[in-house]
Amino acid sequence: MTDDEESPSLRERLLKSERDNRYLRKDSDDRKVMEEVFDQATLLALRELMSKGELSELNGVVSAGKEARVYYGVAGKEGPRAVKIYMVASADFKKRLVYIAGDRRFGKIPASSTEIIKLWVRKEFKNLQLAHSSGVRVPRPYSFLRNVVVMEYIGEPPAPAPTMAEAEVDLSDYKWVFSSISKLYRSAELVHADLSEYNIFKWGDERVVFDMGSAVTSSHPQAANFLRRDISNMVRFFKKRGIFEKEAEDLFGEITK
Repeated sequence: MTDDEESPSLRERLLKSERDNRYLRKDSDDRKVMEEVFDQATLLALRELMSKGELSELNGVVSAGKEARVYYGVAGKEGPRAVKIYMVASADFKKRLVYIAGDRRFGKIPASSTEIIKLWVRKEFKNLQLAHSSGVRVPRPYSFLRNVVVMEYIGEPPAPAPTMAEAEVDLSDYKWVFSSISKLYRSAELVHADLSEYNIFKWGDERVVFDMGSAVTSSHPQAANFLRRDISNMVRFFKKRGIFEKEAEDLFGEITK
């Protein structure tokens, strides 16, 4: 089958999976977004990843946001993959520039939205690599191309793992979260910068931090402010669940000392 024949077929399968998925509303806005996700550049990226063996299948959407969608993919005998596709046409994406500006790893910020998203994808992949190699439990990164990131699937396919916001939590979760924030800061020299109960999976005995695109280096001009916010968010969450040991500022001092 030629490239021209493959693209419509792949697009049609993906659009059908979106239309059938229970996570999405059936309205004109969703149809518009679906077309934006599966533009020609994205389809070419997916086909290239498939040709390299990084993917053999791409199935239904498991998470839908304003900036990106996550799909359940398969990499042949290697098993499930989470495939995160950023929408090139996302109008909200430039709000994320605060997490790129000041990060010396990536230099000058591109002018075009398309190039900004490519940079963000590379940033997310590098952050995942750094966190993973430092022993922080994040989805293992496998590959990236243009606006697509392929990583470890957390959950029992096709269902995603529940987030900490959706799960029961106890003191062991509290200790794990602040230990992970500390390890991310001290070992990986990163600050998540957008951490909350909504981007930590709790699946059985496992907890996994995700959405690492926002993470900045500890040398970033806003790193201390972002770290304080991450800690405060999690202290607030656990307090709401009746779990409390230390105030946010005390935890900040311990992590940064």
